[in-house]
Amino acid sequence: MVLKMLFLLSILVLFSYVNAGVRPSQAIGVRGQLLSFTLDDLIARGKTNFDGFFEISGHEHEISRITPKLNVYHDCDDVWPCQRKFSIYIPKDYITSGKYALDFYNIGTIELAGEIDGESRDCFHKK
Repeated sequence: MVLKMLFLLSILVLFSYVNAGVRPSQAIGVRGQLLSFTLDDLIARGKTNFDGFFEISGHEHEISRITPKLNVYHDCDDVWPCQRKFSIYIPKDYITSGKYALDFYNIGTIELAGEIDGESRDCFHKK
């Protein structure tokens, strides 16, 4: 039996600190599906629906080009304290000018049961 859960998602923007006055707006979007059997600057946060699907987007004013990544926090198949966390860097080809994402990077379907490469634990949802 497949147990569907809600997962906390966030898009983080990593950037080099530059002291400048003019910052053009840049947008990014990500969509995908997270499944389970028993998911810098925060620019967007969301949760999956009952079936594990999500779509989030956000924008940030930065002088240099943003380096977006999706952090996935979840408790699937887990009894330990703090949430499991893994990150996916989003290709820069998906960054668009302005406040709205024109194209969404599709991460596909990711099975959250078992360990994911690069996975860690996060008690405070840091960047």
